Amino acid sequence: MYIGFYTAPFRGEPFEKVVEFAKRVGFQALEVVCGVGSGHIDAQQVLRTGGGKVKQLIESSGLHISALAMYGNTLNPDLAERRRFLLSLHRVIDAAAILGVEVVCTLAGMPMPNKTKMQTIEEDAPKAFRRICEHAAEKGIKIALENWYATNLQSLRHWERFFEVVSYDNIGLNFDPSHLVWQDIDYMYAAERFSNRIFHVHAKDTTILWHRRRYLGNQEHGWWRYVIPGFGTIDWGQLIGLLRSNGYNGVLSIEHEDTALPREEGLLKGLAYLRRFV
Repeated sequence: MYIGFYTAPFRGEPFEKVVEFAKRVGFQALEVVCGVGSGHIDAQQVLRTGGGKVKQLIESSGLHISALAMYGNTLNPDLAERRRFLLSLHRVIDAAAILGVEVVCTLAGMPMPNKTKMQTIEEDAPKAFRRICEHAAEKGIKIALENWYATNLQSLRHWERFFEVVSYDNIGLNFDPSHLVWQDIDYMYAAERFSNRIFHVHAKDTTILWHRRRYLGNQEHGWWRYVIPGFGTIDWGQLIGLLRSNGYNGVLSIEHEDTALPREEGLLKGLAYLRRFV
């Protein structure tokens, strides 16, 4: 198991700067923002050039790309926009294959207008994800969906049904326990129940502000926030032990959304904390 981070906080800055920082402070991997004509890695450029510049940069740094990440609405109700996004995702998958990256991270899509999340999963997800999964399988790539609560992967009931109707072996989770904590969903049970679907892990924690929750009630927002691992409620020692015991030996990718800590400081604190268990 090894520690990396998601490069989004460095958006707008050269990829070389991200790599230099990661190498200097002791990270082992990067989950890289990737797009077509955008991102720290431009999939279109990789397809055009063979990705030699990126390969050389990563190899010389001693780092590892844990995943290419393109988060967006895979089930956009505007079909033209959906096609554009899915075509870009195809290109990111192709770029991952060229670069020797095994995982592409994305989202399970948002619920369709006038449909529940379960209806969207059953009626819309199978068709939208069929080509993605089959194309990724041809390239030897796994698709990892972050379980962001706003998407169709909210409760474990949604997860279970999604993987029943989109039943390809190469689609699974970018497992993020922080989205489960504030919903009162048992992240340990989720990690065990879906262990065979965990292809990537987001290291993000959640702190519960109980005094605010008792004032606002659990149907409001503002009583929880995302924090760097070690500053919230997740027992990372137990979770990492469980992941290991179920065969996961991949990345813990810090997703820095902690508004209390500057970018570099937050990543350094997260790295120092997770090193206790890795």
